[in-house]
Amino acid sequence: MRVIGLTGGIASGKSTVANILARLGAAVVDADQLAREVVAPGEAAYRELVAEFGEAILKPDRTIDRPTLGKIVFADPAARKRLEAITHPAIGRMAEQRLAELKQAGAEIVFYVAPLLIEAGITSRVDEVWVVYLDEPTQLERLIVRDGISREDALRRLAAQMPMDEKKKYGTVVIDNRGTPEETERRVKEAWERRSGVIE
Repeated sequence: MRVIGLTGGIASGKSTVANILARLGAAVVDADQLAREVVAPGEAAYRELVAEFGEAILKPDRTIDRPTLGKIVFADPAARKRLEAITHPAIGRMAEQRLAELKQAGAEIVFYVAPLLIEAGITSRVDEVWVVYLDEPTQLERLIVRDGISREDALRRLAAQMPMDEKKKYGTVVIDNRGTPEETERRVKEAWERRSGVIE
């Protein structure tokens, strides 16, 4: 089984590209989805987060309020490191389990979608890297619109990540997502057909 890491910056369109790949028949394991699962009430990481950051990060239904937690960790690098120390090992374990299940089921290509694939130093876990690319001005505008946050908050979040122009240097394949949804779909389809053709 070949594992392809799919990454990109915040609001670059990783989920959009992953959804297109899934429609084309690729198996997809999404670290963002796993991140939600490992902090569900009752999970060990959930209890650790509440102990670390307090009940202020909880919604009335006792689930984690992700925007509130995001504001805390994007404003404080030390807090972000504490968050990552709690969640990353749990996400890693769940990802290994999902990949093992897919391998047993006979999957030939699996995309592992991980925003911090490069920053976390886990590119060695995948066979190649695909990067979803946006230039920074476009990324900034899409982030403001997507999350309904101020320009200042958006800039702070971008500053906490590896710049897109740096990140794209790691890509075996770079998907340019600056255009229309139709253009992105065409680019993803072309890349997938080239890759699955090589496997066959």
